[in-house]
Amino acid sequence: MAETPLSNTTRSSGLLLVFSGPSGVGKTSIAHEIMQRLNGHFSISATTRSRGKEEIDGRDYRFLSHEDFQLMIDNDAFLEYAEVFGRDLYGTPRDEVETHLENGDLVILDIDVQGALQVRTHQPDALMIFILPPSEQELVRRLTSRGRDDEDAMKARLAAAMKEIELAHSSGAYDAFVVNKNFDSAVQETIDLIIARKCS
Repeated sequence: MAETPLSNTTRSSGLLLVFSGPSGVGKTSIAHEIMQRLNGHFSISATTRSRGKEEIDGRDYRFLSHEDFQLMIDNDAFLEYAEVFGRDLYGTPRDEVETHLENGDLVILDIDVQGALQVRTHQPDALMIFILPPSEQELVRRLTSRGRDDEDAMKARLAAAMKEIELAHSSGAYDAFVVNKNFDSAVQETIDLIIARKCS
């Protein structure tokens, strides 16, 4: 797919683009498409969870011990971090993000609402976009089609999704809400938001 250039926009400073949205909404697919079209940089999260068989350190995540993760917290080395399911820690290392922004690059984060609220504090000029499903019924269909969860897990995931959507609306942290009814349309709407921000 052809790259959409940003050559006609102001490139003197970078842009931090933050995506959030419930599981199954397609935010990660949109984020990666934007990265490819606009030559952006996808921020690699750090985590204390165990590395999966197919995962590569530095490509999928930065896999850290709890001690090393805590050291980064103590050194204020994260833009955001959180404990997930009361077990594993996830965070966005500050150094790589800030280096790319200083170089005038587009940097993309795919994080939850809790993390986005922290990023808003550290990077108030970030463009924050929340990806919504067309409807609750469609979100259920997309989650079900994955075939990853039993009925109880599906209900818990859907309840968490509804809570996250409600928090996103009430938080006031997001600049825009994009409905992913059609993938190409959602990508183009996001690109339009990026260009508008860069030209402002």
